[in-house]
Amino acid sequence: MRLARRQTTTTITGSVPGVPRPVHNQQDNSQPVVDVQVLDGTMPAYAMPGDAGADLSIAQDVELAPGERALVGTGIAIALPSGYVGFVHPRSGLAARSGVTLVNAPGTIDARYRGEIKLNLINLDPRTPVSLRRGDRVAQLVIQPVAVAIFRECADLAQSERGTAGHGSTGGFGATGDGSGIDEGGIGPEPLVVSSERS
Repeated sequence: MRLARRQTTTTITGSVPGVPRPVHNQQDNSQPVVDVQVLDGTMPAYAMPGDAGADLSIAQDVELAPGERALVGTGIAIALPSGYVGFVHPRSGLAARSGVTLVNAPGTIDARYRGEIKLNLINLDPRTPVSLRRGDRVAQLVIQPVAVAIFRECADLAQSERGTAGHGSTGGFGATGDGSGIDEGGIGPEPLVVSSERS
């Protein structure tokens, strides 16, 4: 049976059920108003006051075998105000329990995008399949202000204390601290280094 897609327009704010809704001022960039078009999904919602991410639910059932990935719709589309971006993050609880996460975490939603928000889900568990049902909360939507940079080409970069050290040079498992990244006792082969230089 095919579900009819109902379309309504509403707003998502920082309110939580049972918590008084604050007065909004569109000129106050601390709390933007985001228009949400509900196609056949569920409104995003903050689970607790002060949460950074609003929960996103899926609009269809999906079965993920070990290592399998799927593009799953949320049944909603949004219109962000100019100067803001949406980031779609995995839910840590789902990842811890089932090994399900997002392939492209975090996914980026530009302010001018008007299509349905879809999730690139993957089951990273090596043995156990995962069943997700319509309405399950599987991701989080974080709204942030964004800066549009001006990129300027230059021959040399200003020097810094860190310089070119990276890939574990500041510490952590297997790090030598000398900029080489992995010490002689490190586990596994050396990582593949991809260079942008042309031969």
